[in-house]
Amino acid sequence: MSLEAETAHLQLDEPVIKRGSWLNRLRILGALIVLLALPWYVYPPVAFDILCWGLFAISVDILLGYTGLLSFGHAAYWGASAYTTGIVAIKTGLPFPVAVLAGIIMAMAIAVPVGWLSVRRTGIYFAMVTLAFAQMLYFFANQWRDVTGGENGLQGIPRGFFGVGLVETDSFYFYYAGLAFAVIGALIAWRVVNSPFGRVLVAIRDNPARARALGYNVDRYKLTAFVISAGLAGLAGGLFAISHGFASLQELDWRTSGKVVLITVLGGIGTLWGGPIGAAIVVLLEDRLATSGFEGTGIITGSIFVVVVLLFRRGVWGTARHYLGAELLARRRRY
Repeated sequence: MSLEAETAHLQLDEPVIKRGSWLNRLRILGALIVLLALPWYVYPPVAFDILCWGLFAISVDILLGYTGLLSFGHAAYWGASAYTTGIVAIKTGLPFPVAVLAGIIMAMAIAVPVGWLSVRRTGIYFAMVTLAFAQMLYFFANQWRDVTGGENGLQGIPRGFFGVGLVETDSFYFYYAGLAFAVIGALIAWRVVNSPFGRVLVAIRDNPARARALGYNVDRYKLTAFVISAGLAGLAGGLFAISHGFASLQELDWRTSGKVVLITVLGGIGTLWGGPIGAAIVVLLEDRLATSGFEGTGIITGSIFVVVVLLFRRGVWGTARHYLGAELLARRRRY
């Protein structure tokens, strides 16, 4: 079975809940309450990591869940934005939103030629091409020590925010400043997948030959989705670098690409909002294990991933939404 066919097999059925229904509004309200309350119950830097990794997973889901393209090199855009954001913030002292915007532009600029070459391939070949380009960028960052710091990375990235001291010095208040940008990124992703453009992406995922026969330029749509996904990954990577105050080669490492794919599948591919749930599970689990002194974090997260793939093919959120939709449909038929 091809990668596209397997990806399509894992998608959820069309949701029974219509857009704009009371349950949908309730779900959005609940998500906002959780996001606003998160730093009160979770250490604020860890809460912000959940935001960044969740947005990163959403960017991957646009490709994997809605376009049927598995990228093993998405760390290139997360990392490129992190370095660019750090360099702009250090060299110019501009507020972090401006620095992050520069990182987004850099990520999308890199994605154009990489995507133009990659989308001409499918399946495992697409995955390997994206991985190869990401490793090239990793090597480039490692060698250009005068700019990137090489193995030491960029350190001391400032959190400048228009002179607002609480945001610049306190992680708690910085969380809420960064939350606004993460929410904007998530809304952009939602708008993309729920637009006519997003419907074409799903058609391309399910049957690219038929989409091409209907007159759609398949490669152009894939490239556009690729660049949008890279931009969202760049937004997440830039915010991550500002939050931690440094950018390192780890942001470009292939294991970062693997981690975000794991998070996306764990939450549920093709659900969009499963990414933040998968991010919360992985980030909180890693934090708890690290603080307890346990060194085999990968063993635990890997085991959970295997269990979810074997027992919950739709992921955590995907499975919950599927059964909720099935229950609502059964009640509707009953009455």
